[in-house]
Amino acid sequence: MTNASHERWMSVVFYIFSAIFAIACLYPFVLVVASSFTDESALLRDGYRLWPNEFSASAYKAIFSTSTIPRAYLVTIFVTVVGTGLSLLVTSMAAYALSGRRLYFASHIALFFYFTMLFSGGMVSSYILTTKYLHLQNSIWVYILPALLSPWNLFLMRNFFNDIPKELFESAKLEGAGETRVLRSIVLPLSLPALATIGLFYALAYWSSWAPAMLYIDNPNLFSLQYIIMQIIRNVDMAQNIAVAGAQSTQAVAPAYTVRLATAMVTVGPIIFLYPFLQRYFVGGLKVGAIKG
Repeated sequence: MTNASHERWMSVVFYIFSAIFAIACLYPFVLVVASSFTDESALLRDGYRLWPNEFSASAYKAIFSTSTIPRAYLVTIFVTVVGTGLSLLVTSMAAYALSGRRLYFASHIALFFYFTMLFSGGMVSSYILTTKYLHLQNSIWVYILPALLSPWNLFLMRNFFNDIPKELFESAKLEGAGETRVLRSIVLPLSLPALATIGLFYALAYWSSWAPAMLYIDNPNLFSLQYIIMQIIRNVDMAQNIAVAGAQSTQAVAPAYTVRLATAMVTVGPIIFLYPFLQRYFVGGLKVGAIKG
């Protein structure tokens, strides 16, 4: 067998394996989507199917006919958008200061960030800091401020900044540009792959945040979407209450189980649609920022 034919067969095997893996990943997602559009009585009678026996959008009507899910949606959108923007700003500024030789004792200062990746003060100390000193309980900022900076993303961004040619910085300094102008006009425009990659990491973290709601939030108006779906999945009674509140009076069976599936789809939907827009930057940002230490 020649090298060309061997490579052709390896390509065929690779594509077959990739197709099987993709189908295995898509199967549970399609099953949840189909089940969320199934009538509650048909779901209880026939179980989960890839194609609804009796199509029904009552679960989605039940979700959006009450204020619980839409209100949590607005909270999560605000936390994700504002938190991601602030985190990118803080991370890029800190990474720029620690990159190159702009800051005295930069390696020693970076050690403090790196230390937090290995050791943590624990939940008790975090709770005391958040409630007693920062006074963030029952505030929407409790989702954002404690997670404002990730050391992993900081070092990833710093490594990307270190790969930018030094001649660009020197020419900008000769033109009289300060550090803020260099960061805004040169570094950040050249760092779109890293910004998109790290922004996706931050967006996923903020969108999936539910622990602050459980620990620090007592006001139902500030519950995040992930916390609501966690309660719905763990507590059938809550799903039943949402379903009954949103169900029509003529419906025989309130869509309690399909509400759980529909809520899951409503939760993951925006992130699924966000990734294709960042895909062209995502791989490049990972490869460049992860090469050097």
